[in-house]
Amino acid sequence: MAVTLAQGIFSSRTGDFKHRGDVQKSYWAVQELESGDVEVQALNNHNIPTGPKLLIPRERFLSNYHPEPEFYANTVLPNLMRQNERIKRGEGHRNREESYSAEYEFSSAVAVDEENVRANFGLGLTFLERGEVERAEDVFKRLVRLKAIYTAEHKHLFNEFGISMRKNRMFDHALKYYHRAEELCDDDENLCLNISRAYFEKGDIRGCIVYLEKSLSLNPSFDEAGLFKDFLLINGFMNDNGEVAIATEEFEQSLEKEPERLNKTVEFGKVIIDDVPEFDDSELEPEQSSEQEQRSGMKSKLIQLDF
Repeated sequence: MAVTLAQGIFSSRTGDFKHRGDVQKSYWAVQELESGDVEVQALNNHNIPTGPKLLIPRERFLSNYHPEPEFYANTVLPNLMRQNERIKRGEGHRNREESYSAEYEFSSAVAVDEENVRANFGLGLTFLERGEVERAEDVFKRLVRLKAIYTAEHKHLFNEFGISMRKNRMFDHALKYYHRAEELCDDDENLCLNISRAYFEKGDIRGCIVYLEKSLSLNPSFDEAGLFKDFLLINGFMNDNGEVAIATEEFEQSLEKEPERLNKTVEFGKVIIDDVPEFDDSELEPEQSSEQEQRSGMKSKLIQLDF
Protein backbone atom coordinates (compact mmCIF):
# COMPACT_ATOMS: atom_id res chain seq x y z
CA MET A 1 0.00 0.00 0.00
CA ALA A 2 1.42 3.36 -1.06
CA VAL A 3 2.18 5.89 1.66
CA THR A 4 0.70 9.35 1.15
CA LEU A 5 3.19 12.07 2.00
CA ALA A 6 1.88 15.35 3.40
CA GLN A 7 2.30 18.42 1.23
CA GLY A 8 0.59 21.76 0.69
CA ILE A 9 0.00 24.85 2.82
CA PHE A 10 -0.32 24.42 6.59
CA SER A 11 -0.60 26.83 9.52
CA SER A 12 0.88 26.91 12.99
CA ARG A 13 -0.17 28.97 15.97
CA THR A 14 1.88 30.52 18.74
CA GLY A 15 1.08 32.77 21.70
CA ASP A 16 -1.36 32.86 24.58
CA PHE A 17 -4.22 30.56 23.62
CA LYS A 18 -6.37 31.82 26.51
CA HIS A 19 -6.62 35.17 24.77
CA ARG A 20 -7.40 34.98 21.07
CA GLY A 21 -5.90 38.37 20.39
CA ASP A 22 -2.51 37.13 21.54
CA VAL A 23 -2.38 34.14 19.17
CA GLN A 24 -0.26 34.50 16.04
CA LYS A 25 -0.95 32.36 12.99
CA SER A 26 1.84 31.55 10.54
CA TYR A 27 1.55 29.84 7.17
CA TRP A 28 4.01 27.30 5.78
CA ALA A 29 4.62 25.40 2.56
CA VAL A 30 5.04 21.77 3.60
CA GLN A 31 6.61 18.73 1.98
CA GLU A 32 6.92 15.44 3.83
CA LEU A 33 10.08 13.53 2.93
CA GLU A 34 10.44 9.77 2.53
CA SER A 35 12.74 9.81 5.56
CA GLY A 36 9.72 10.67 7.69
CA ASP A 37 10.84 14.22 8.46
CA VAL A 38 8.83 17.15 7.21
CA GLU A 39 10.29 20.13 5.34
CA VAL A 40 8.59 23.47 6.02
CA GLN A 41 9.16 26.86 4.40
CA ALA A 42 7.55 30.06 5.62
CA LEU A 43 5.35 32.24 3.43
CA ASN A 44 6.45 35.86 3.09
CA ASN A 45 4.28 38.97 3.30
CA HIS A 46 3.10 38.30 -0.26
CA ASN A 47 2.05 34.77 0.71
CA ILE A 48 4.72 33.10 -1.41
CA PRO A 49 7.03 30.39 -0.01
CA THR A 50 10.53 31.79 0.38
CA GLY A 51 13.59 31.64 2.60
CA PRO A 52 15.25 28.65 4.26
CA LYS A 53 13.59 25.24 4.44
CA LEU A 54 13.50 23.70 7.92
CA LEU A 55 13.27 20.05 8.86
CA ILE A 56 11.03 19.06 11.75
CA PRO A 57 10.11 15.61 13.12
CA ARG A 58 6.84 14.17 11.83
CA GLU A 59 5.37 13.86 15.32
CA ARG A 60 5.90 17.55 16.02
CA PHE A 61 4.42 18.42 12.63
CA LEU A 62 1.27 16.40 13.24
CA SER A 63 0.81 18.03 16.66
CA ASN A 64 1.38 21.65 15.68
CA TYR A 65 0.51 22.16 12.01
CA HIS A 66 -2.95 22.28 10.43
CA PRO A 67 -3.88 22.00 6.72
CA GLU A 68 -5.13 25.14 4.99
CA PRO A 69 -6.51 23.99 1.60
CA GLU A 70 -8.79 27.00 1.10
CA PHE A 71 -5.99 29.47 1.86
CA TYR A 72 -3.80 27.66 -0.67
CA ALA A 73 -6.49 27.65 -3.37
CA ASN A 74 -7.70 31.21 -2.84
CA THR A 75 -4.49 33.03 -1.94
CA VAL A 76 -1.21 31.14 -2.36
CA LEU A 77 -1.84 29.46 -5.71
CA PRO A 78 -3.01 32.66 -7.49
CA ASN A 79 0.03 34.52 -6.13
CA LEU A 80 2.37 31.78 -7.34
CA MET A 81 0.75 31.83 -10.77
CA ARG A 82 1.08 35.62 -11.03
CA GLN A 83 4.73 35.39 -9.96
CA ASN A 84 5.46 32.73 -12.56
CA GLU A 85 3.82 34.88 -15.24
CA ARG A 86 6.00 37.86 -14.29
CA ILE A 87 9.13 35.78 -14.70
CA LYS A 88 7.94 34.27 -17.99
CA ARG A 89 7.20 37.73 -19.36
CA GLY A 90 10.64 38.90 -18.25
CA GLU A 91 12.32 35.96 -19.96
CA GLY A 92 10.29 36.60 -23.11
CA HIS A 93 11.30 40.28 -23.17
CA ARG A 94 14.93 39.34 -22.61
CA ASN A 95 14.87 36.80 -25.45
CA ARG A 96 13.50 39.56 -27.72
CA GLU A 97 16.21 41.96 -26.47
CA GLU A 98 13.60 44.22 -24.85
CA SER A 99 15.86 44.84 -21.88
CA TYR A 100 13.94 47.58 -20.07
CA SER A 101 10.68 45.64 -20.21
CA ALA A 102 12.60 42.59 -18.99
CA GLU A 103 14.07 44.61 -16.12
CA TYR A 104 10.59 45.78 -15.11
CA GLU A 105 9.17 42.25 -14.94
CA PHE A 106 12.18 40.72 -13.18
CA SER A 107 12.32 43.61 -10.70
CA SER A 108 8.61 43.18 -9.99
CA ALA A 109 9.17 39.49 -9.32
CA VAL A 110 12.13 40.22 -7.01
CA ALA A 111 10.04 42.77 -5.12
CA VAL A 112 7.52 40.03 -4.37
CA ASP A 113 10.17 37.41 -3.56
CA GLU A 114 13.73 38.73 -3.26
CA GLU A 115 15.07 35.16 -3.08
CA ASN A 116 13.51 33.95 -6.33
CA VAL A 117 16.37 32.35 -8.25
CA ARG A 118 15.02 32.69 -11.80
CA ALA A 119 14.03 36.32 -11.29
CA ASN A 120 17.41 37.27 -9.85
CA PHE A 121 19.32 35.47 -12.58
CA GLY A 122 17.16 37.13 -15.23
CA LEU A 123 17.67 40.57 -13.70
CA GLY A 124 21.44 40.11 -13.44
CA LEU A 125 21.71 38.90 -17.03
CA THR A 126 19.59 41.82 -18.23
CA PHE A 127 21.97 44.27 -16.56
CA LEU A 128 24.99 42.48 -18.02
CA GLU A 129 23.57 42.55 -21.52
CA ARG A 130 23.15 46.32 -21.19
CA GLY A 131 26.73 46.63 -19.96
CA GLU A 132 25.63 47.75 -16.48
CA VAL A 133 28.26 45.70 -14.71
CA GLU A 134 28.00 47.24 -11.23
CA ARG A 135 24.25 46.68 -11.04
CA ALA A 136 24.74 43.11 -12.26
CA GLU A 137 27.37 42.48 -9.60
CA ASP A 138 24.97 43.68 -6.89
CA VAL A 139 22.49 41.04 -8.05
CA PHE A 140 25.18 38.36 -8.19
CA LYS A 141 26.29 39.12 -4.63
CA ARG A 142 22.72 38.59 -3.49
CA LEU A 143 22.49 35.35 -5.47
CA VAL A 144 25.56 33.66 -4.02
CA ARG A 145 24.02 34.00 -0.54
CA LEU A 146 20.99 31.95 -1.59
CA LYS A 147 21.22 28.26 -0.76
CA ALA A 148 18.44 27.51 -3.24
CA ILE A 149 20.67 28.22 -6.24
CA TYR A 150 23.05 25.34 -5.51
CA THR A 151 20.96 22.63 -7.13
CA ALA A 152 21.48 20.80 -10.42
CA GLU A 153 18.37 22.38 -11.94
CA HIS A 154 20.14 25.76 -11.91
CA LYS A 155 23.34 24.56 -13.59
CA HIS A 156 22.38 26.14 -16.92
CA LEU A 157 21.81 29.51 -15.20
CA PHE A 158 25.37 29.54 -13.87
CA ASN A 159 26.55 28.60 -17.35
CA GLU A 160 24.58 31.48 -18.87
CA PHE A 161 26.03 33.84 -16.28
CA GLY A 162 29.48 32.71 -17.33
CA ILE A 163 28.70 33.31 -21.00
CA SER A 164 27.43 36.85 -20.38
CA MET A 165 30.37 37.71 -18.14
CA ARG A 166 32.83 36.40 -20.70
CA LYS A 167 31.22 38.58 -23.34
CA ASN A 168 31.74 41.54 -20.99
CA ARG A 169 35.40 40.47 -20.61
CA MET A 170 34.87 39.73 -16.91
CA PHE A 171 36.91 36.55 -17.13
CA ASP A 172 37.47 35.96 -13.40
CA HIS A 173 33.77 36.42 -12.73
CA ALA A 174 32.88 34.17 -15.67
CA LEU A 175 35.14 31.42 -14.39
CA LYS A 176 33.70 31.79 -10.89
CA TYR A 177 30.20 31.03 -12.15
CA TYR A 178 31.31 28.35 -14.60
CA HIS A 179 32.99 26.59 -11.68
CA ARG A 180 29.80 26.94 -9.62
CA ALA A 181 28.04 25.08 -12.43
CA GLU A 182 30.83 22.51 -12.40
CA GLU A 183 30.22 21.88 -8.68
CA LEU A 184 26.65 20.94 -9.56
CA CYS A 185 27.60 18.78 -12.54
CA ASP A 186 31.24 17.88 -13.16
CA ASP A 187 30.71 15.56 -16.15
CA ASP A 188 29.36 18.02 -18.71
CA GLU A 189 31.68 18.25 -21.73
CA ASN A 190 29.97 21.40 -23.02
CA LEU A 191 30.52 23.24 -19.75
CA CYS A 192 34.18 22.13 -19.71
CA LEU A 193 34.63 23.58 -23.20
CA ASN A 194 33.13 26.89 -22.07
CA ILE A 195 35.55 26.95 -19.13
CA SER A 196 38.43 26.17 -21.47
CA ARG A 197 37.59 29.13 -23.71
CA ALA A 198 37.22 31.48 -20.75
CA TYR A 199 40.71 30.49 -19.56
CA PHE A 200 42.02 31.09 -23.09
CA GLU A 201 40.64 34.62 -23.25
CA LYS A 202 42.01 35.31 -19.79
CA GLY A 203 45.44 34.28 -21.09
CA ASP A 204 45.70 31.14 -18.93
CA ILE A 205 46.68 28.60 -21.57
CA ARG A 206 47.39 25.88 -19.01
CA GLY A 207 43.88 26.15 -17.57
CA CYS A 208 42.52 26.25 -21.11
CA ILE A 209 44.25 22.98 -22.01
CA VAL A 210 43.25 21.23 -18.77
CA TYR A 211 39.54 21.84 -19.37
CA LEU A 212 39.75 21.19 -23.09
CA GLU A 213 41.28 17.78 -22.38
CA LYS A 214 38.63 17.14 -19.74
CA SER A 215 35.93 17.97 -22.27
CA LEU A 216 37.40 15.54 -24.79
CA SER A 217 37.89 12.83 -22.16
CA LEU A 218 34.17 13.07 -21.35
CA ASN A 219 33.25 12.93 -25.04
CA PRO A 220 36.07 12.02 -27.48
CA SER A 221 33.65 12.60 -30.39
CA PHE A 222 32.86 16.17 -29.35
CA ASP A 223 33.50 17.98 -32.66
CA GLU A 224 33.52 21.50 -31.21
CA ALA A 225 36.19 20.61 -28.66
CA GLY A 226 38.18 18.98 -31.45
CA LEU A 227 37.97 22.18 -33.50
CA PHE A 228 39.18 24.24 -30.57
CA LYS A 229 42.08 21.85 -30.01
CA ASP A 230 43.03 22.18 -33.69
CA PHE A 231 42.95 25.96 -33.29
CA LEU A 232 45.34 25.78 -30.32
CA LEU A 233 47.70 23.39 -32.13
CA ILE A 234 47.77 25.26 -35.44
CA ASN A 235 48.50 28.56 -33.74
CA GLY A 236 51.20 27.22 -31.47
CA PHE A 237 49.40 27.62 -28.14
CA MET A 238 49.88 23.92 -27.31
CA ASN A 239 52.05 21.13 -28.65
CA ASP A 240 51.19 17.59 -29.72
CA ASN A 241 51.81 16.34 -26.18
CA GLY A 242 49.07 18.54 -24.79
CA GLU A 243 51.51 20.93 -23.14
CA VAL A 244 51.59 24.73 -23.12
CA ALA A 245 53.73 25.87 -26.06
CA ILE A 246 53.66 29.62 -25.48
CA ALA A 247 54.66 31.71 -22.47
CA THR A 248 52.02 33.93 -20.87
CA GLU A 249 54.03 37.05 -21.69
CA GLU A 250 54.38 35.99 -25.30
CA PHE A 251 50.66 35.24 -25.49
CA GLU A 252 49.78 38.70 -24.15
CA GLN A 253 52.24 40.34 -26.55
CA SER A 254 50.71 38.48 -29.48
CA LEU A 255 47.29 39.85 -28.54
CA GLU A 256 48.70 43.38 -28.26
CA LYS A 257 50.19 43.08 -31.73
CA GLU A 258 47.05 41.54 -33.21
CA PRO A 259 44.11 42.94 -31.20
CA GLU A 260 41.77 42.19 -34.08
CA ARG A 261 42.00 38.55 -33.09
CA LEU A 262 39.81 39.35 -30.11
CA ASN A 263 37.13 41.08 -32.13
CA LYS A 264 36.87 39.46 -35.53
CA THR A 265 36.45 36.08 -37.14
CA VAL A 266 39.96 35.05 -38.14
CA GLU A 267 40.81 31.96 -40.17
CA PHE A 268 43.81 29.92 -39.07
CA GLY A 269 44.54 27.13 -41.51
CA LYS A 270 41.33 25.15 -41.79
CA VAL A 271 40.07 26.22 -38.39
CA ILE A 272 37.92 29.32 -37.95
CA ILE A 273 37.53 30.32 -34.32
CA ASP A 274 33.88 31.28 -34.83
CA ASP A 275 33.24 27.67 -35.83
CA VAL A 276 33.67 26.80 -32.15
CA PRO A 277 30.29 27.51 -30.54
CA GLU A 278 29.50 28.28 -26.94
CA PHE A 279 26.76 26.21 -25.40
CA ASP A 280 23.70 27.54 -23.63
CA ASP A 281 21.27 24.79 -22.59
CA SER A 282 18.76 27.10 -20.89
CA GLU A 283 16.10 26.60 -23.57
CA LEU A 284 15.89 22.84 -23.04
CA GLU A 285 13.06 21.52 -20.95
CA PRO A 286 14.35 19.06 -18.31
CA GLU A 287 12.60 16.08 -19.90
CA GLN A 288 14.06 16.93 -23.32
CA SER A 289 17.63 17.22 -22.11
CA SER A 290 18.65 13.58 -21.84
CA GLU A 291 17.08 12.67 -25.19
CA GLN A 292 18.78 15.61 -26.89
CA GLU A 293 22.14 14.72 -25.35
CA GLN A 294 21.89 11.10 -26.46
CA ARG A 295 20.96 12.12 -29.98
CA SER A 296 23.62 14.70 -30.65
CA GLY A 297 25.98 15.00 -27.67
CA MET A 298 25.17 18.70 -27.65
CA LYS A 299 22.85 20.90 -25.60
CA SER A 300 20.53 23.19 -27.53
CA LYS A 301 21.31 26.66 -28.88
CA LEU A 302 24.83 27.39 -30.05
CA ILE A 303 26.24 30.79 -29.18
CA GLN A 304 29.17 31.75 -31.39
CA LEU A 305 32.50 32.45 -29.77
CA ASP A 306 33.30 36.07 -30.60
CA PHE A 307 37.08 36.39 -30.06
